[in-house]
This record gives sequence, structure tokens and C-alpha cells, in this order.
Amino acid sequence: MIVQALTRGEAVEIVERLAAAKSRQDVVATMAVYHPDAVLESPSLGSRYVGAQVEGAITQWFAFAPDYEVRLDGHGLDGETLCCWGEIAFTPAFTFGGAAPNGNRVSVPVFILFRFHDGRVSWESFHFDVAGVARQCGVDVTALVRAS
Repeated sequence: MIVQALTRGEAVEIVERLAAAKSRQDVVATMAVYHPDAVLESPSLGSRYVGAQVEGAITQWFAFAPDYEVRLDGHGLDGETLCCWGEIAFTPAFTFGGAAPNGNRVSVPVFILFRFHDGRVSWESFHFDVAGVARQCGVDVTALVRAS
């Protein structure tokens, strides 16, 4: 996929739409921001989704974090990659490893890298403090990370 260079303002507007849609847990609006061939990865969780898999990943994330909110505090554009940082907050509904979370709302720093194609997100790499989430929701970190 060819990556599209955008102005900082254009790139920020796209990711702000994405953050707002995700904070509303709106799958349709979220998917409207992703390019059909998008790659969504979270090295923190050991996950990677491509194309049609992205919608399933988003749906599963909203089931896991039904009150998910993302706040973006800053942005930096380097060539074709936009880096955003801020904070995510949510109450884990379950863990992928089966451990029961304690019901506490968690809040951790996040940084996200984006690239774009046709005015949509073509690549997202989502990084957050999984150990901080595990500690706050009272489970071992291995309960949150999928086996590779």
C-alpha cells in the first residue's frame, strides 16, 4: 500500500475523528476512518490485524473495554507517520486469559503511530502500559496478552 503524505492538520483531524468514534464505541464510524486494507497492531498485546480483520478486532476491543475513552494530548508528524500521545481509560469486562478483573476503571498512558492512504488510516500501531492495566484491574499481565 502506498502511504500518503498529509499536512499535520489533516492527519490530526483524521485521528481525532477516530478517537471520538472509538470513545463512543461506534464501530461503524470507527471503520469509516480506517482504509479497507488497513493494518492495526498492538505490540503491547501481541496482536496484528489486516483488512477485514480490523472490524472484528475493534468489535472485540469494545466488548473488552465497553466504556473505552481515549484522550490525545499531543501530536507529532515525522514524514508520513503521525505520533499521538495521551491516555486511555476503561473498565476491563474480561481478560483474554480468563482471569476475572476486579471491576476497577483503569487509566494508562498511550502512544499511537499512524500512517494514511486516501484520507483514511492505513496503519495504526497502538502502544500502552499493559502491566499498568493488569495492576489496576488486579490480574497478572499474562491474562491480558494473547499467546503468540
